[in-house]
Amino acid sequence: MNSDDPLLRILACPLDKGPLTMPVGQDVLYNPRLQLRYPIVDGIPQLLPSSGSRVSPEEHERYVSSSD
Repeated sequence: MNSDDPLLRILACPLDKGPLTMPVGQDVLYNPRLQLRYPIVDGIPQLLPSSGSRVSPEEHERYVSSSD
């Protein structure tokens, strides 16, 4: 999966149902509203609520700036 994959437009966070971003060079999907990242394993997004992990404020800034 890459950042311009059409699938990214329809994937949603399992918690708030909002859109996700894919930071450049990362194998994660990111929800900036909840500051949660979801891993992508072997090209498959792991979008179970329990798969999400909270990020630090520094990581949040890095993810937000790289997905613009």
